[in-house]
Amino acid sequence: MEKTTGKYSKIIWAAKNLIPMLLFPIANFYLFEFYIHNPFKDIAFPIQLMNIFLFELLMLMFFMLFGNLKWALRFQSIFFMIIGLANYYVLSFRSAPIMPWDIYSFSTAMSVAGNYKYTLEKQAIFVIIGFLLLIIMETFVDLKITAKDKPKKIIYSIRAIVFGICVFLLFGFTHMLHQERTIIKYRMYDKLFTPTVMSTWNGTSVAFLMELQYISVDKPPNYSKAMAEQILEPYSDTAEERAAKIQNTPNIIVIMNEAFSDLSVLGDFETNDAYMPFIHSILNGEVANATSGWLNVSVLGGNTANTEFEFLTGNTMAFLPQGSVPYQQYLKKEQESLASHLKSLGYRTIAMHPYNSTGWDRNKVYPLLGFDEMYFIRDYKSPEKIRKYVSDKACYDKIIELYEEKNDDVPFFVFNVTMQNHSSYSEEFDNFTPDIEVTGSESAPLNNYLSLIKISDEAVEYLIDYFSETDEDTVIIFFGDHQPTNSVVSSIWKLNGKSTATLSDEDEANRYKVPFFIWSNFNSSTRTDMETSTNFLASTVLEISGLPLYDYSAYLKNLSNKYPVITAIRAENADGKSTAVEDRRDELNNYAILQYDRLFGKN
Repeated sequence: MEKTTGKYSKIIWAAKNLIPMLLFPIANFYLFEFYIHNPFKDIAFPIQLMNIFLFELLMLMFFMLFGNLKWALRFQSIFFMIIGLANYYVLSFRSAPIMPWDIYSFSTAMSVAGNYKYTLEKQAIFVIIGFLLLIIMETFVDLKITAKDKPKKIIYSIRAIVFGICVFLLFGFTHMLHQERTIIKYRMYDKLFTPTVMSTWNGTSVAFLMELQYISVDKPPNYSKAMAEQILEPYSDTAEERAAKIQNTPNIIVIMNEAFSDLSVLGDFETNDAYMPFIHSILNGEVANATSGWLNVSVLGGNTANTEFEFLTGNTMAFLPQGSVPYQQYLKKEQESLASHLKSLGYRTIAMHPYNSTGWDRNKVYPLLGFDEMYFIRDYKSPEKIRKYVSDKACYDKIIELYEEKNDDVPFFVFNVTMQNHSSYSEEFDNFTPDIEVTGSESAPLNNYLSLIKISDEAVEYLIDYFSETDEDTVIIFFGDHQPTNSVVSSIWKLNGKSTATLSDEDEANRYKVPFFIWSNFNSSTRTDMETSTNFLASTVLEISGLPLYDYSAYLKNLSNKYPVITAIRAENADGKSTAVEDRRDELNNYAILQYDRLFGKN
């Protein structure tokens, strides 16, 4: 009888401890993935085993850390329930999962977190319920690392040794994931420029470890300081030679408009009223002295700072990790930019953004790029707001105020990043009534978005009307930083018989296109249908303004004749052939060398 009782006790003990130790980390993995997709369907079985190994390893690490299996399992479940939920929302808001370098953007993310509407689909609700049930079941686990007849020091030493072995295995596992032979053997997806697919196919945790290798940027082949100088030498001018090339010194006003885009590039749709009549008139060539067309950007639904980075510096995200933010990761010293160049030509340089100064570390980065003055939300006195954000028109009124106060003998360069159209587009506000409706669609986010675009269109017309009547020569550049997320545009695809699963390469490329124009209040060429990318735009601005290019911008202008479009998504040559940038690495290596030298080279 006693033997039978002892046998049952062991079975109960195993059921309470060993089975949870083995099975609960596996349950954590599948629940974690089910937030956003079906892992049984999307992840190959060998890669599922990789993820399971990782979760088991983490459980063992937590067990050694706490010395208590109950709290190790609870910690793992609570951690992945919270991280999974955060990843669910991040993916919803910006169409990309959490990535290693998002830690640099944490403060910026927190500053805008309250502006989103947080909802849960049924699948996510069931996942949370699953996690909560798992945490309740973990209450019955009672395994602890103790030994009554051995000193505590020995127990702690054993725990520390096992923990160290686990850390070693974790590093080894991560290193294995970075090897090409592993990628090939297990048919893993390693295209960093499509991180959502990478996360879906490989599992979110394994994909995260794979992405760690891209936190640092490798030197391009044949890089050296001397090589960079040799590449630039044909384009170099002295300060005196540049001054001699100045034909005009107009005021230059750049408007990078938050989330501004023309969704007609994604497919046909009808609205009850025109949503950007003025800008469409420019794009159609109906406004004189304007160059316009499509600007290809490297980001989608977020990471505004990367479009700023490309425009101001001429660098490209094509040579940097997808999802990385150079403002926060790489800009640690003074950088030659459009701002610093104009400053050297006698311009007053001003950066403006009607939101927090610490967003994307702008207050630290702008001085490194050559801006003498910065204006943030604290500098706007009782501005007009639309929804929660300062309106475009209030931004333009601030620019006009600075213009009217400035010294007539000093041209000014203003770089203004607006905030009016920032997501989310689902909430209702007393100070915003959407008046654009898409025929055949009941999508509130889409109607709200297009209604905001209409207000932006009216505001920029107001700005141009003002400067068309001023005496000083002025150039105004207008472009969006990125398109909105899939939650807005999915209705456009649906109206055109498409979905995220059926998009062609051309459809994907169109997701990264926004309209742009360069207008002047003096005689200049009128051109439409120009196709370019953000990194080349500043060189075009200098040419139209009658200003000399500096060596790097001159190099980029020459390169743009061969490759009018270079983004993180693709490279398009002069014949209109589009390929992945990786397929053109040899031809673009000089560009990569120059960019690496500017960002990471020692002076």
